[in-house]
Amino acid sequence: MKKILIAVAILAVLTVIVLAVPSGKTNADYLRIHIRADSNETADQNVKYKVKSAVVDYLTPYLSNVHSKNDAMSTVKSQLKGIEQVADKVLAENGFDYKAHAKLTAEQFPDRKYGELTLEQGVYDALIIELGSGQGNNWWCVVYPPLCFVGGESNGTNQIVYKSVLWEIINEWRESHGK
Repeated sequence: MKKILIAVAILAVLTVIVLAVPSGKTNADYLRIHIRADSNETADQNVKYKVKSAVVDYLTPYLSNVHSKNDAMSTVKSQLKGIEQVADKVLAENGFDYKAHAKLTAEQFPDRKYGELTLEQGVYDALIIELGSGQGNNWWCVVYPPLCFVGGESNGTNQIVYKSVLWEIINEWRESHGK
């Protein structure tokens, strides 16, 4: 019986892992995020990452329960002013006098690799956040499916670290039963 339970648990974990990695999707299945710095000056690039962290923190609670791209787009659209306010606050706190502008639009993206996942070049719906002129290098990721927000964490290297709630439950059960 114990072997059957272990086999079922392993199968369940493998199923969760397979389902956690988006595959077979088209450009239309993704909502990307693109934050463009004002310039390539070191200070502008550094504040871009501070804005990214603040925006991810701001949006994560709103996106935690979305189950479709349309839900994600509606949620983001309803938060555009809040996103700008969060970004503007970070900019002001860091001594910048330019503002942020956030919009939802369709844009051309080049190929981009996120760990084992590669998004092909093409036109994607995206949350675009321009800091000041928006002429500097940018940071991008995926809002939906939630690679940079809910269900995955950026580890600072553009590699995605997936979390499995099922795996965490199994580990908690094992720890509580001394296994």
